[in-house]
Amino acid sequence: MKKRGFGIGTMWYGIGNTASNNPAGAFVDISDDGTVTVLTGCADMGQGSTTVLAQIAAETIGVCLEDVVVVSADTGVTPDAGASSASRQTYISGNAVRLAAESAREPMLSKAAEILNRPIQTLTLKQGRIWNGDQPTELTVKELITKCRGDGNLTLGHGYFNPAATKLDPENGQGIPYATYAFATQVAEVIVDTETGMVEVTKIVAAHDVGKAINPQSVEGQIEGGCAMGLGYALTEEVVIKDGEIKNPALSTYLVPTSMDVPEVYPIIIEELEASGPYGAKGVGEPALVPTAAAIANAVTDALGIRIYDLPMTPEKIVEAIKAASEEKPNYETKLK
Repeated sequence: MKKRGFGIGTMWYGIGNTASNNPAGAFVDISDDGTVTVLTGCADMGQGSTTVLAQIAAETIGVCLEDVVVVSADTGVTPDAGASSASRQTYISGNAVRLAAESAREPMLSKAAEILNRPIQTLTLKQGRIWNGDQPTELTVKELITKCRGDGNLTLGHGYFNPAATKLDPENGQGIPYATYAFATQVAEVIVDTETGMVEVTKIVAAHDVGKAINPQSVEGQIEGGCAMGLGYALTEEVVIKDGEIKNPALSTYLVPTSMDVPEVYPIIIEELEASGPYGAKGVGEPALVPTAAAIANAVTDALGIRIYDLPMTPEKIVEAIKAASEEKPNYETKLK
């Protein structure tokens, strides 16, 4: 018999290292031709941080994304950005890049104010031009850089950001361990075969508060990937250890979800802007994984009326739990029917 169930998982997650300093730095150089070089220690392992940092620099300086080159994770030339962990790089390195880009553009805005005879506060750089309020001027970014060079001014900038946090008081556990938090709720739909114990996750709806989604497609990819990881955590991935030795060290025995196992995932991006983040952004990396297993476990409970606390919920464990429940409650199978 197959039973359908629905479950919900909700989480909050602190962005950055817990109750400790974790700064990041960045350098920005705007060249004569209007291209921008960003130097950051942020390591991109596939999460898309290089693209996001390029977007932040491009937005701040007012050039096209294609005009930004990011040099990352080179210990010979890039400043320290800390670990690519704790879902921190968009928030912390993103702020460092934004501040470095603002520093690099400062002499440009000063020169523009002089040329246009306008207050510097009214001027911005966007779309490759200088804008006065909401009106574009004839002065381009490239022309402005040439004029800065003529004055002997280089358009270089550096910046660093360290999120505000305080250590926890060991006596009462009070403190401010994180400067900002991510929030998420996921709902899972499952079908459980009561004879085989197989669980099919058919849908996951995942709503995540990410602050500003600087790259929405990347955010959706992070959410979908996190749900796939959570699926493995909930149902298949288990390290079997006996006498201190891992007994399933290969992918043939340590089972990760394949494309055939991953359900439909419906990512929902909630943009509640974070005042201390770069353009309102926070993080989404690990939060995408955190609620998934709980949502699936709750859905299995909804389907069977049995709570399984031991992950992963393998078919063997589910069949054993159903058998134990039926022995304790003789009418259990009748209730299933």
